[in-house]
Amino acid sequence: MDLIGLSRYISLILRHHPEAAGITLDEHGWAVVEELLAGIRRTAYIDMAMLEEIVMTDDKQRYSFNEDKTLIRANQGHSVSVDVELSKAAPPRFLYHGTGEKYTASINENGLFAKERLYVHLSGDVETAVKVGTRHGKPVVYRVDTGQMAADGYEFFRSVNGVWLTRHVPARYLTVAG
Repeated sequence: MDLIGLSRYISLILRHHPEAAGITLDEHGWAVVEELLAGIRRTAYIDMAMLEEIVMTDDKQRYSFNEDKTLIRANQGHSVSVDVELSKAAPPRFLYHGTGEKYTASINENGLFAKERLYVHLSGDVETAVKVGTRHGKPVVYRVDTGQMAADGYEFFRSVNGVWLTRHVPARYLTVAG
């Protein structure tokens, strides 16, 4: 398995299925690095240098080590219930959400829900939202009136890798960016 494949497998383990590697996550999503490496080695070769390279070079900065690199976690995107210790933050006036065209009817009616994840993910710029949307087919980008949402009492968090997170975005705060 190459580093990209290993990164995807690590994402699966740390965000959705720690049992796939025979590990457990603590309440904040941290896994013991040696246990993760041992779990992955049951199906693919990996060593600490490879894991460090994956964490350092991941284009979305999905992972973080603790200070002494004995623990690792995914920064966000979990479907398992963990508290990744997000800090509340005041969002900019607008953020963006990329999706596939096939989802627009539901979004236009119901807004954005986290679904299997813990949070709705929002981007700071249209370009990033387009990239995200492309993963789901023909991309559609929504502009989210996060300034008004915050004024109306909705909470926002910012992950260590810069992704904005919130629990739900009602349809009234959404317009198709164009």
